[in-house]
Amino acid sequence: MKFTSSNRNIVFLGTSLPRECGIATFTQDLLDELKHIKGFNKPRIIAINNNETYDYEDQVTREIDQHKLSDYIETADYLSTSDVDLLVIQHEFGIYGGESGEYLIPFVERLTIPFVVIFHTVLTKPSAKQRHIMNRVAELSVTVVTMAQSTVTDLISIYGVDASKIAFIHHGVPHVQTGSRSELKEQYGFAGRKILSTFGFLSPGKGIEYSIEAMRGVVKQHPDSLYMVWGKTHPVVKQETGEVYRQKLVDLVEEYDLTRNVHFVDRLLTQDEVIHSLVMSDIYMTPYLGKDQAVSGTLAYGVGYGRVIVSTPYRYAEEMLADGRGLLANFRDSASLEACILQLLNDPSKIAEMENRTLELGRTMLWNEIAKTYAAIFQEKIIDSKSTKVKHLGVI
Repeated sequence: MKFTSSNRNIVFLGTSLPRECGIATFTQDLLDELKHIKGFNKPRIIAINNNETYDYEDQVTREIDQHKLSDYIETADYLSTSDVDLLVIQHEFGIYGGESGEYLIPFVERLTIPFVVIFHTVLTKPSAKQRHIMNRVAELSVTVVTMAQSTVTDLISIYGVDASKIAFIHHGVPHVQTGSRSELKEQYGFAGRKILSTFGFLSPGKGIEYSIEAMRGVVKQHPDSLYMVWGKTHPVVKQETGEVYRQKLVDLVEEYDLTRNVHFVDRLLTQDEVIHSLVMSDIYMTPYLGKDQAVSGTLAYGVGYGRVIVSTPYRYAEEMLADGRGLLANFRDSASLEACILQLLNDPSKIAEMENRTLELGRTMLWNEIAKTYAAIFQEKIIDSKSTKVKHLGVI
């Protein structure tokens, strides 16, 4: 891993495309923007592998077997003798080896280069092991990034993270040029219909069944409304239980006689398709079941494109939909979802007003802006680290 200029050398640790993983997409989006920012060489990735083999591009310079502790140790030693200026660790408990991903601890304890950690999950009730992992990784890091303002206090009070290390940076959203809502509806064959949508990997925690049930009442007043469920089943869910959840949803649609009003797109979406699905939507839905979800990439995308959002009140939704940027329905309550949807569809002016409010925040979340914030932090921490190292050597 040799770089040829005086620019800064950044390496990411986490999953990488083409592995089907939200963190892999997040890393790629950030990496693609950093390539255009002066002062950095093209960033690289050290990919964490599960039990599958992936055809990586050349940006992946090294791989770690998730379940092989020696790979972590060897990689830490490799980084410590390389010309890498800063490591960026994408943290999610499930992608690293050992109980709750504990193999990350000996890795960071062995590193001699500075690292930033991005916490994608911040649990309010972690196990002792989970708390220890996050505390130790944060302790040895130079900066801890969280993507929800509500989790800053949790990192301090629950995980014992030094408040001065914490940076709040919104989840980034890709910028894609598209046609208008009406043009995209025409393009996809949905002209004249009111589109509600959800996108992302399908899994039981998404609560899609409650949105489908809500559509029974919605179509009585708006018979041309259409609920689009975009995305394939989550790879882990499919491996463990097959298509049981999707089939349950399909059966519900038939039982409620909604085959004209609920449509599934069962495939991994391209980035353009994701954005098209949002832009053509009149309402974006996240009826998730877990109250403690601190960050949702799909909800961030919805906000980024100024969609009106109907959601259950999980933590991230409460934060992002404050100040009139959407409506919150009760958990596991199709009647509550139905009421929110009808409140919007029956009042187009309310939709327009909410879209303007949401877009005001959404514009600040595009990746080209978010990447500048990351780049500034990376540069600052690299300079701080080099200065500290010089002092330790007794030169100053």
